[in-house]
Amino acid sequence: MSQLSEDELHQLAMNMVGKSLEADGYEFLAVNSALKKDPQFVCTKDKILHFVVVRHVCYPDNPKKFDVDLMQEVKEHAIKFKAKTYFAGVGFAHAEDYEKPLLKNQPYAINYTGLQEV
Repeated sequence: MSQLSEDELHQLAMNMVGKSLEADGYEFLAVNSALKKDPQFVCTKDKILHFVVVRHVCYPDNPKKFDVDLMQEVKEHAIKFKAKTYFAGVGFAHAEDYEKPLLKNQPYAINYTGLQEV
């Protein structure tokens, strides 16, 4: 069995964050699902514009840790549009043994605790 690619992991993270945003009442204006094309989500809620950057990591990396320089750059861009900026980090691990690689058609655990305002 082959390992999940970076693109496949990114798409899983995008789906997770997108479903969470939708459930929380966000309306999507733009979705950019390409890896490292930021922000991935531009949406509104309560008439406020929101920019969301999505990144995934694999265990043992911390999904809440983000690239400060990148997020500052996105935040400066968001300010021009009077938008709020968020980081959405999603962690993945093999469900049965966190030390094992993530394989296609194998169960995986997800560590996502929601948006972090930047």
